[in-house]
Amino acid sequence: MGDYLAHASAITYIVIAALSFYFIATFYIFLYRYRLINYRIKIEHDTLNRLYNNPNEDIAITSVFYNFLHRLKDVNRQKLLDAAINDTLRASTKGLTQLAIMASTAPFIGLFGTVVGILEAFGRLGNVKSATLNVVAPAISEALVATAFGIFVAIFAYMFHLLLKRKVYELNSILNSIANLLLSREK
Repeated sequence: MGDYLAHASAITYIVIAALSFYFIATFYIFLYRYRLINYRIKIEHDTLNRLYNNPNEDIAITSVFYNFLHRLKDVNRQKLLDAAINDTLRASTKGLTQLAIMASTAPFIGLFGTVVGILEAFGRLGNVKSATLNVVAPAISEALVATAFGIFVAIFAYMFHLLLKRKVYELNSILNSIANLLLSREK
């Protein structure tokens, strides 16, 4: 890697910096959102279990439904519960778009760095009298590092995107179950 950066151009440094930013942002978004979503899932799962065990029990104060149900009394409960679910899901999916963008653009940023690196390598090779495999191969392999790094970043961004998406689905299922239990009390 040190050899690669020693011969690299400004464009290559920009590509590596952008991909490094993506890599750090990917992990930050994932760890932060995963922790928050898991916390919300635990709270709502506990609420759901309490409602299953005691159908007449009031909703837990920690549940997202509590404020909606206790502050807005003269509203259609179905629409109120739907609004609570939608608001919670909107807040829970923050960061998913950024992960999707990073997963889809990281390989292209890496590929751009590779193309520039190969162009520079061929430019340097034009000054050499004899372009043998010993001269061409190191220059091309140095250029391919950017693509490899772009793919590496994209793998994590895509994987984290899917993991968070699955967690939001789990949260949505629990919230809908709570809403259905609450609505079934009215009949």
